[in-house]
Amino acid sequence: MIRGYQPDDLADLRRICLLTGNDGTDATGLYPDDALLPDAFLEPYVTLVPETCWVAELDGRPVGYLVAALDTAAFTERWRDEWTPVFRARHPHRETGPEWLYDVGDGEEPRYWPSVADHYPAHLHIDLLPEAQGHGNGRALMRQLGLAALAAGVPGIHLSMSPGNAPARAFYDRLGFDDLGVGRDSIVLGIDPARLA
Repeated sequence: MIRGYQPDDLADLRRICLLTGNDGTDATGLYPDDALLPDAFLEPYVTLVPETCWVAELDGRPVGYLVAALDTAAFTERWRDEWTPVFRARHPHRETGPEWLYDVGDGEEPRYWPSVADHYPAHLHIDLLPEAQGHGNGRALMRQLGLAALAAGVPGIHLSMSPGNAPARAFYDRLGFDDLGVGRDSIVLGIDPARLA
């Protein structure tokens, strides 16, 4: 079942973010603080734009989610104003761990490339536990985003992914995402929301 995000989901979704945070596998212990990944890739979305966050549920418990911002430029401004202070208070010591992850949490890591901006202003993150994969949950979550983007008049959606996550890339290819050819250490893909709806 796919439904909208509810505040009571937060602990479960943070756990899913961690368990899928290493190219789709468990990232527990990978970074100095297991809270870094959900603080950088999940909680800002459910805090700032909960209306574009959806949950996949199995037997009454969350097994996956999709979080998105329909206007990445506006979202990035809100992130820096409203989430960066929270992130810095939670993670004041940056002596250990990857600098890029702190940059994401601070709102400094690019989510919006100039060559992407005009045609793909929305962006997303999606994570599913292994038990939720291969049953249509990912496609159903993407459909919710596609419908929301179409209703809002958003012309395109993009995402950034690790080159090492081959199963995710295969999933995006099946949905019809195009390689946008931007990004440094990541792959950036984009799609017209009509293809998801």
